Amino acid sequence: MRTRTTAHVIGALACAAVLASCGSSAAQHQEAGASQVADVAYAGSLQYINEQVVGPGFTKATGYGYEGRGGGAFGVAHEIAAGEISPNVFEAIGPGPIEELEPRFTSWYVTIAASPIVLAYNPATPFASTFAAIASGREPFTDLFSVLERPGFLLGRTDPNTDPQGQAFYEMVELATVRYHLPASTPSTVLGPLDNPAQVFPETALEARLESGQLDAASAFRSEAVQLHLPYVPLPTAIDFGDPAEAQAYAAASLRLASGQVVHGHPLTVTITEIGHHDARAALSFITYLLSPRGRRELAQGGYTLLRPTIVGSGVPRAVRAAVAGA
Repeated sequence: MRTRTTAHVIGALACAAVLASCGSSAAQHQEAGASQVADVAYAGSLQYINEQVVGPGFTKATGYGYEGRGGGAFGVAHEIAAGEISPNVFEAIGPGPIEELEPRFTSWYVTIAASPIVLAYNPATPFASTFAAIASGREPFTDLFSVLERPGFLLGRTDPNTDPQGQAFYEMVELATVRYHLPASTPSTVLGPLDNPAQVFPETALEARLESGQLDAASAFRSEAVQLHLPYVPLPTAIDFGDPAEAQAYAAASLRLASGQVVHGHPLTVTITEIGHHDARAALSFITYLLSPRGRRELAQGGYTLLRPTIVGSGVPRAVRAAVAGA
């Protein structure tokens, strides 16, 4: 399931009305080519923040258009590589999906934030009071896995074969099993096979199923739970994949994908790059907007952990380097 929405370029009258807040840069961008559009392909967990907050804010501030589409980050990368979609910006969770497109489509990316995973739950589930007690520390954290193992419990997650969140959630249970001395059977009992059809759903549809009561709980990024006002159980830093300082600990977890590839755990960082060169001014403007004080404030309010922006790779446009230096 993919979403696609368009924020049309604001006209001259609209820009005149908001010049005080847009600043002169919006007018300059419109004169330079207001028909340009930031066509952003993104990891599905970024859907709400992009479509409801960042996309509209970007258009208002710059005058450029915005289009967005979301999905499992590796799945989106495969669509780009196959020529099925042609965005000019790609936002992923973790560097892996972007690195799969190097060097043909890009040679760099910027890490801008982190998004730890949590267990979000439906407030009407019969297990809500237990989850709330675990979240508050009134019940031991390890009780969480006993709940997830109960017969009839409805757990949702994303596909590890196409989505970094799906990989991290599976690896989280593996790490917890070792760290908290849980029974060795815990990962298979809680999760079943890697692509368990009773649990695996598209990332852009998972939280909707949770909200509607079709699931008791689901894997989620903390940012998704915050944005959708869902109650959630936070996970210890050592297993939530949200702290780059814990990269070595996360790497201890691994899983074999359906393709045979073995992947290791890594920090779940928000990474962004330019793809191709069409509508380059709008594309680079979107990236620098996220690096601006306003863009970073929107990310923080959306539940992301801001990181000091870090450039990886070569051939980074001057505008992006300047924005990183000033962030």
